[in-house]
Amino acid sequence: MGCLNTSLCYIERDGCYLMLHRTKKKQDPNAGKWIGVGSKFEAGESPEECAIREVAEETGLTLTSLCLRGIVTFVSDAFPTEYMFLFTADQFTGELCPCDEGELAWIEKKRVLSLPLWEGDRVFLRLLREERPFFSLKLSYQGDALVSAVLDGKTMDLSETR
Repeated sequence: MGCLNTSLCYIERDGCYLMLHRTKKKQDPNAGKWIGVGSKFEAGESPEECAIREVAEETGLTLTSLCLRGIVTFVSDAFPTEYMFLFTADQFTGELCPCDEGELAWIEKKRVLSLPLWEGDRVFLRLLREERPFFSLKLSYQGDALVSAVLDGKTMDLSETR
């Protein structure tokens, strides 16, 4: 099945993250979920170039500062393995524009975990909130169900991630 390289960015402003509610794409594996902004690398792109391009395409914003926070490996029985470079950004220029993949909204960070999210996204969003230094996280799924999480080589207790 091969593998994918992706970048995902959580843009921060006034105690909020810019979140994308995936509601518009047909046959979207993220349908109905709230996620950060990002997608697959194009040929020859670095993780930073991918994040900057995707944010510009999906939001109209131009990032002027971004920070690589971690690498997340997704393993699934339904999708190819994905290596996601996870960024946060708190400096940008431009104005939000409509997104063809869903609705963009500034959501208070303390409310984000109450949204419909992938279970594994809750794990790395908590790590971001805790200001954890750079991390490597492996999330394994069977269908939509998170079956294991390994943080920096150590298996996590999934009951602690919910």
